[in-house]
Amino acid sequence: MPATRLDQIDRKILAELQADGRMTNVELAKRVGISAPPCLRRVRTLEEAGYIRGYHAKVDARELGFEVQVFAMVGLQSQAEADLSKFEQRCRDWPLVRECHMLNGEVDFILKCVAPDLSTFQSFLTEELTAAENVASVKTSLVIRGAKDEPGVPFDVLEDRLARSA
Repeated sequence: MPATRLDQIDRKILAELQADGRMTNVELAKRVGISAPPCLRRVRTLEEAGYIRGYHAKVDARELGFEVQVFAMVGLQSQAEADLSKFEQRCRDWPLVRECHMLNGEVDFILKCVAPDLSTFQSFLTEELTAAENVASVKTSLVIRGAKDEPGVPFDVLEDRLARSA
């Protein structure tokens, strides 16, 4: 079901779970203004439809010893679909790559990477990433500090748009 087919209760459920995926169904139902059984049915429907893809703890990478965060901009020699898919699969196999996004413009992919230290990242960069099949160029930028790291989507923007179109 497209996002426009979600009703206000579904969007509230998603917003609440996005903010705190550990709350009980009873608490969630209370926050969105319905009883627990229909709330649980809605959550299961949202999961089955693919709106909820999982539940995760937000961990502090630096506190866990991952001191280095790097964005790597990757250019490929070939942008044929088979080559793009092969590179995406390779990214899924690299533990240091936490996010991989295909872009349009000057670079083909941007990767968010984490490592315990610079030497570990440097080894990955030289032995894995730049050595990978079809990789033509890699430019990296080391993160100095983060100013915002907000997961999910801004439901309030969607609510405003839907209210204006109603």
